[in-house]
Amino acid sequence: MKKILVIGAGGQIGTELVLELSNRFGKDSVIASDIKDDSPELLKDHKYVKLNVLDKEGLNDLVEKESVTDIYLLAALLSATAENQPKFAWELNMDGLFNVLDLAKEEKIKKVFWPSSIAVFGPSTPKDKTPQQTVMEPTTVYGISKQAGEQWCAYYHNKYGVDVRSIRYPGLISYSSLPGGGTTDYAVDIFYHAKEYGKYTSFLDKDTALPMMYMEDAIRATIELMEAPESNIKVRTSYNLSGVSFTPKQLAEAIKQHIPDFGIDYAPDYRQAIAASWPSSIDDQVAKNDWGWEKRYDLNKIVSVMLEKVNPTLLF
Repeated sequence: MKKILVIGAGGQIGTELVLELSNRFGKDSVIASDIKDDSPELLKDHKYVKLNVLDKEGLNDLVEKESVTDIYLLAALLSATAENQPKFAWELNMDGLFNVLDLAKEEKIKKVFWPSSIAVFGPSTPKDKTPQQTVMEPTTVYGISKQAGEQWCAYYHNKYGVDVRSIRYPGLISYSSLPGGGTTDYAVDIFYHAKEYGKYTSFLDKDTALPMMYMEDAIRATIELMEAPESNIKVRTSYNLSGVSFTPKQLAEAIKQHIPDFGIDYAPDYRQAIAASWPSSIDDQVAKNDWGWEKRYDLNKIVSVMLEKVNPTLLF
């Protein structure tokens, strides 16, 4: 019987992943966990366990007690936040991964999902249609930890046969949970401000193009990757994944189609340098070939859904 543990369930991806996993496999098959005492409001009727992924003994005990088979490890310090706490970010992002990979190495669990990011790329990476295999010279603590994590995932697979699977997420857009300290967060914040105030100040320059993806596509891709036959998984570092690329200016123009008086100005901060080091678009043909990935949301569809669903009271 499949028993899934989602670590970091209180984050932007985790909440919606728990909901979709429960929908597909049943609530009894999914355990949500996070370092917080209480579960997110959306998960109040789901099984929830307080867990620090750095507590290896506690993690082992939970896996044995609940007969966990699959772990989705989402606990991490994201790009912008990690720059302010570099040593802790490295500890959380790396030691947490080791704790989970070791469980798989010891055959206490069968399968691991670990998210990477476009942050693994850097200024020397080709910016347009960044290929699956290319130069990686990340300039952020987050990117460095993700690049190292990719190599450790491949090592554990090649050395110990661990079935670990990964996606390099682009920026993610969702109305169900608040952003968690990433450089692409403007693309979520903007919708709250558009509905509440009719204006927004972007912390990225107007022409900074970045790869983005609607959360529903990201969740579906994650589960499709994990449920694909093992023989189909040819990449054991992390798969490129692409949704749609746009700039703050292009996003604002799309919002104006619904809110004609919407206004935007620009005050780039330290996150601009991070964004400038990342790709502007991603080539994900390898994921399409290996496990049939296809996006469903373009920019106009994302904007329509976000403006309909976003609840400004969550942010303010």
